[in-house]
Amino acid sequence: MSLRIECPHCGRRPVEEFSYGEIPTVPDSVTGEDARDLDRAFMLDNPEGPSTERWFHTFGCRRWLTVTRDTRTDEVLS
Repeated sequence: MSLRIECPHCGRRPVEEFSYGEIPTVPDSVTGEDARDLDRAFMLDNPEGPSTERWFHTFGCRRWLTVTRDTRTDEVLS
């Protein structure tokens, strides 16, 4: 079964309708401009357990949602 996200405007929808959004932080130890861009684009956090995430409903209401998801089971907690 596919992950489903509860949109407050559109109801329960499949994850394929959403785009994941994360505001990445770059450590101060990364000083080169190209290295900072690489780190910002590809070094995303991947915590184990409950994680608060931002999702954009691309193929729906086009609004941002804040979702708490357990990354071990893909269960949406809120």
